[in-house]
Amino acid sequence: VLERIGTGSTGRNETRQTMVPFNLWRGISNRLLLNHLLIAWIVASELKIATSASSAFINTGPSTRSARIIYPQLLHRYGSVVVRGMQPSTLTSSQSPSSKTNDNKLGPPICEYHEVIVPTEKTLRQAAITVQDLTPSIRKLLAQSGLKQGTVTVISRHTTTAITINESESRLSRDMEQYLLKLAPPDERLLLCNNNNSKDVRYLHNDIEQRPESEDEKQRCRDNGWNIDDPKQLQAWRDQEPVNAHSHLLSMLLGSSESIPVVNCDMVIGQWQSILLVDLDPGPRDHRTVGIQLMGFQ
Repeated sequence: VLERIGTGSTGRNETRQTMVPFNLWRGISNRLLLNHLLIAWIVASELKIATSASSAFINTGPSTRSARIIYPQLLHRYGSVVVRGMQPSTLTSSQSPSSKTNDNKLGPPICEYHEVIVPTEKTLRQAAITVQDLTPSIRKLLAQSGLKQGTVTVISRHTTTAITINESESRLSRDMEQYLLKLAPPDERLLLCNNNNSKDVRYLHNDIEQRPESEDEKQRCRDNGWNIDDPKQLQAWRDQEPVNAHSHLLSMLLGSSESIPVVNCDMVIGQWQSILLVDLDPGPRDHRTVGIQLMGFQ
């Protein structure tokens, strides 16, 4: 190793040669080599991850530009990593024709709520289940709102109806009725009930003569316009209460709401999918109501 020791009598810089112990020089060299190998290994690992992750990219067309990937852990020590020649792989999932022309420009925000009245299908069977397709009504509201990108949320406003997504087909609807009534048979006290599965079936909710039971339940009746402190009003409330515990249980199983994405002014549902209102206790009612909220951007 040449070491500068200053200016001599001749006016020139003078140096001297110093011997560095071999073991020290080898140690320094080995450490530098290990550092370079470590850097190369980390970079190679990160590039391998980047290559596998590129399969999730959406192909937007041929590209000759380099992909610049910056990893925080590398940026801290070694700066950014440039991967040349990487192109996104083709999208393997299906794309709707409208999504290919999406310009990703969002308009003003929108938030609307509507209550849709759904007439009840008349039936003489008290233990009946009906299915009605809400899709046309939802599409009409969607078109009127101008919603382009966002979400439609559909919610049942009753404790004995449900919202689900499935095929709207009359024979399937009858299959649903038979299956659900086997899953939760009606109470044997239900009049005009011809269900063979109802023998010896009794639900606590249907012990109407013992309701309301708690003070909270009594107050809930008062809040809904029933003066149950008056014996005549109490009996009138009990007389109008349906024997429908099985309907409540089925509603819990099916669910009370669905959220559907909206892309380019249309709901993202399959060709045979429909948004269905399942009425688990049609009874003497004239109609049901469904809440529909549209949120997103025009």
